Amino acid sequence: MRIPLFHVDAFAEEPFGGNPAAVCLLDSWLDDEQLRKVAAENSLSATAFLVRKGRAYDLRWFTPRCEIRLCGHATLASAYVLFAALKTGDEQLEFHTRFSGSLFVRKEGELFGMDFPALPPEPCRDVPIRVARAIGTPEQPTELLEVNDILIAVFANQRTVQELFPDFALLEELHPRTVAVTAPGENADFVSRYFAPTYGVPEDPVTGSAHCALTAYWTKRLSKTVLHAQQLSERGGTLLCEQKGNRVIVKGGAVLTLRGTLVL
Repeated sequence: MRIPLFHVDAFAEEPFGGNPAAVCLLDSWLDDEQLRKVAAENSLSATAFLVRKGRAYDLRWFTPRCEIRLCGHATLASAYVLFAALKTGDEQLEFHTRFSGSLFVRKEGELFGMDFPALPPEPCRDVPIRVARAIGTPEQPTELLEVNDILIAVFANQRTVQELFPDFALLEELHPRTVAVTAPGENADFVSRYFAPTYGVPEDPVTGSAHCALTAYWTKRLSKTVLHAQQLSERGGTLLCEQKGNRVIVKGGAVLTLRGTLVL
């Protein structure tokens, strides 16, 4: 079996920035263990698998360890492959997912706008006392929020977020929760970092899905619906986010770095 394979740097303007994702185009679904093994072989934070169904695509995402419910950068990478590399000619792409409903992506100049569900966070009810120690700061967050399995620790300034030194063993003890850390930005409306070690992603370079929650939070706090966001990982990335009712539009660029064939 020969499977078209692409590596795309999502939320990037040039190669080796943003968040790298693999995209595999399938004629029909492999079994779940094969999909996981392909993702492990790619050894990236996410691999997207696509099967065309009429004018839409079925879409699933796997980390090297497991399937995940929602992934922004691998969706952006998938859209880039279809729009730019394969030149489908569609004005809008529709993706059907197993856990997050239908997702839509439009090409907007050099950017790709992803239409995702908004995830407004709520105050965390059972506050894990180890969160500050796990993310590597003596400071306590000004707020600790949660939505689904994401904990969101809010800090007063960007420097705290930049200087975190996470203890990944302690972060794994928070499973199934992952942790997003955020603060007001110096050159952006807000900044963030994101940690998911139990899913095989110690620190994610740029996390589109987390911005479904972060955008909802910062829209309310800043009384703005259009926000400029930066993720402060080593690779780093820039996102444009817009709250539209119960949806969030997350925009970013992408760059193709590899195109080949996977042989199974």
